Amino acid sequence: MSDETKTDAQPAPATDAVADLTVQDLTAIKQIIDVASSRGAFKANEMAVVGQTYNKLEAFLSAVAAQNAPAEEAKGE
Repeated sequence: MSDETKTDAQPAPATDAVADLTVQDLTAIKQIIDVASSRGAFKANEMAVVGQTYNKLEAFLSAVAAQNAPAEEAKGE
């Protein structure tokens, strides 16, 4: 049996507050993963999933930066 316990609790009702996740937050998460992996925070069998997630996050942030580059250049003119 797993250490995880399952409950029949209902999900919390939605509130008016919206959870904001920004590009800056994602950049911070990428840095956290980088630091944690360099400090040996992940087990060997977890590294593949961590690496895949890190690569996807890095690709997403690069795509966002590429999209924002023309907008930043237009503002500067």
